[in-house]
Amino acid sequence: MTRTILNTSAKSSKQNKSTKKTKRNTQMHVVMYLFLILFLCMMGNFAYYIQFNSTEDVNNSYNTRQEKLEIKVLRGKILSEDGQVLAETMVGKDGSETRHYPFGELFAHVVGYSTKGRYGVERSANINLLTSNAYIGERISNDIADEKNIGDNAITTLNVKLQQIAKDALGIYKGAIVVMEPDTGKILAMVSNPGFDPNYIVSQWDELNAETTSPLINRATSGLYPPGSTFKIVTLLEYLRENDSPEDYRFNCNGRFTFDGVTINCYHGSNHGSEDLRKSFAKSCNSSFANIGSELNYDKYKRTAEELLFNKDLPVRFNYRSSSFVCNDKADTEEKLHTAIGQGKTVVSPLHMAMITSAVANNGVMQKPYVIDRIENYQGAVIKQYKPDDYKQVMTEDEASFIKDYMISVVEEGTGSKLSGLSYSVAGKTGSAEYNDQKGDSHSWFTGFSNVEDPDIVVTIIVEGAGSGSDYAVPMAKRIFDAYYQ
Repeated sequence: MTRTILNTSAKSSKQNKSTKKTKRNTQMHVVMYLFLILFLCMMGNFAYYIQFNSTEDVNNSYNTRQEKLEIKVLRGKILSEDGQVLAETMVGKDGSETRHYPFGELFAHVVGYSTKGRYGVERSANINLLTSNAYIGERISNDIADEKNIGDNAITTLNVKLQQIAKDALGIYKGAIVVMEPDTGKILAMVSNPGFDPNYIVSQWDELNAETTSPLINRATSGLYPPGSTFKIVTLLEYLRENDSPEDYRFNCNGRFTFDGVTINCYHGSNHGSEDLRKSFAKSCNSSFANIGSELNYDKYKRTAEELLFNKDLPVRFNYRSSSFVCNDKADTEEKLHTAIGQGKTVVSPLHMAMITSAVANNGVMQKPYVIDRIENYQGAVIKQYKPDDYKQVMTEDEASFIKDYMISVVEEGTGSKLSGLSYSVAGKTGSAEYNDQKGDSHSWFTGFSNVEDPDIVVTIIVEGAGSGSDYAVPMAKRIFDAYYQ
């Protein structure tokens, strides 16, 4: 009897020890897995930093590494797509270095400057320009001789001919022009007026900052404007998403639309008569689109706008300001109706409008815009090649096709008719955006693309205070399209 009790007690002791050992093993496994997860998270964060944030941090003006590189490396060149010099460092007989911009004001905003801070390509490619990938033997020899190595060159996507034509087209007007490839995101031209000559940025810095016209601001990326009727592209997209039979839409325009005590007038009081949806878009009828706006779900409308990157960060690696869409179902009638025609509190940059237009041209896929095509060492060897990168499908192919067809109608029978009958085809949308309480004060807009079956380029134009988009922005766009196909 006693032996049995002892055996039972021994078995119980062994079981307790086994249970404790199992618990310890489990705890150890839990700790091990926690450390493994933590390690993987750290590695993931590090990889993300290297991919997305490392260049930004290195290019930060507070990073002292740049000063060390400037002592050892002669800043590389910035070149156009065909190899013309847009920025270079000239070395005087006394060894002094001067950053020189051969085209003066022409590329001021997009190429930028490298003194008084950095801006444009000078900023985004800064670490590349201050890094030398010359052959190792040459670098060792220069280090021994205490001579500077030659920095790498940044070859851009910029086209000198199109940049000059865009600059000439804008003329004396304040505003901006963006020219880009819709299927790649390559920016071929980017102009902002008024401008400045980066060769004199140091001596004119105080004067430039004091000017009320803000010549240092790149209006193409950081100028925010009411989009006017160009925003009817977004309104049309939302209407398509909320209605299964858009071809059934009918409206009789007598020059104005009143709803809930709020009246919206057509531009210059135009009377468009009986309209379907296509004609409403082609003629840019404010009354008809205000009528559409009275029926929309504005919470859904806002989601659509945000899918097109309103209120969001743009997928670009240069300075910009985010566009804004604030209207929702709680807004009053006046705000809703004005939003539907591109007025109200909605603002957009020319770059962003070009991206939306590119998505329409590119079967609903928005590309990430870029300005730097590749990095080469000074002897021409490619160090890094940048490639087109999809942002995402922001609208379906059917939606893009529908909107494209309506943008064709703007040129064939509407406000963009000055672009019809050419050797190439164009689809687009005009806009006349009121910006203050003075009747008739409007910014002139155009956004569109050429060779509509297989689009080549997107052109987006804003002309501050000029008036009608069809009278001012459209002729400018024609000059750019013509130059591209010559």
